[in-house]
Amino acid sequence: MATDEPGVSIGDVSNSNFAIGSHARAVTHHGTAPQRDEAVEELLAAVRELRADLARVRADERTAELDSALADTEDEITRTGQAAPSRRQRLRELLSDSQALLSVLASAGAVAGLLGM
Repeated sequence: MATDEPGVSIGDVSNSNFAIGSHARAVTHHGTAPQRDEAVEELLAAVRELRADLARVRADERTAELDSALADTEDEITRTGQAAPSRRQRLRELLSDSQALLSVLASAGAVAGLLGM
C-alpha cells in the first residue's frame, strides 16, 4: 500500500445519512412513523379491507386499476400519515366508475363513505 494515498476512516454511522458519488442520493428513514388522525386510520383500514376483497373477485382492467390506486393510497398513508386530496379524488372517480362493484363489496361502500361519496 502506497503511503501517499489519502486515507478514509469511517467511525460509528448509526443514525447517520450520507452518500458518495456525483449522482448519489441519501434518504433518511429514522424516527417515528407519521401521526395519523382517526379519520385517516379508518380510511387506511377500509382501503386494506377493500384490497383484500378485490383479491377474491374476478380481476379485470377496472379492478386492477382500483387495486393499484388503493395500493398507492395505502403506501402514501403509511409513509406520510395522510392521503393527498388528489389521491382521494382519484379513488372517488374509480369507485364511481365501479358502481356494480360497490353493490357487491361492502368494503367498497365503506371506502366510498369515508371519501364522502
